Amino acid sequence: MSPERDYPSDIAFTERVKSLQEAAGSRSGYAMMEEADGWETTVTPGLAKFVAALDMFYLGTANADGYPYIQYRGGPVGFLKVVDEKTLGFADFGGNRQFISTGNALENDKAFLFLINYEARQRIKVWGRLSIVADAPELLESLSDPAYPARPERAVLFSIEAWDMNCPQHIHRRVLKSDAEAEMERLRRRIAELEEGL
Repeated sequence: MSPERDYPSDIAFTERVKSLQEAAGSRSGYAMMEEADGWETTVTPGLAKFVAALDMFYLGTANADGYPYIQYRGGPVGFLKVVDEKTLGFADFGGNRQFISTGNALENDKAFLFLINYEARQRIKVWGRLSIVADAPELLESLSDPAYPARPERAVLFSIEAWDMNCPQHIHRRVLKSDAEAEMERLRRRIAELEEGL
């Protein structure tokens, strides 16, 4: 944790945010949370399990002037990996060649991960620092999925400073197309079995 922060949640709960919480009557509850367990700063078994099941997440960066950028990142299940107790990482593949997230990370390494499982209606917010690693074949191999056909160009590492799980309120439940198709096929077979029995 940064020496200027009393609690991990101070990364998001700035003095201005705390004053707004105070005015809204929610500050005392968050203060109790800070004094108790508070937000996490390392990868727990629960976070590792959550990350291993993801096939997408949102990456937030900002340029040197502070203008934000949100990027959708998708890949095979488990493409975001736990590197160590403070680091998540993924292999970066060639895309549209805009390099906005990469350029932002080189100017301003502060970044944000928004991890969401729509089916389970769970989301995790992760604050930290982003680094782009080139010419690290062993690291890139450890982050790559041999079954994925594209060739990775670089490794992206996310150093965790704080994270918290949000409540499920207002998360719309969604399922993967492959899961929906499998369930539809199961139902078609069952309907056929029932019709044969008539």
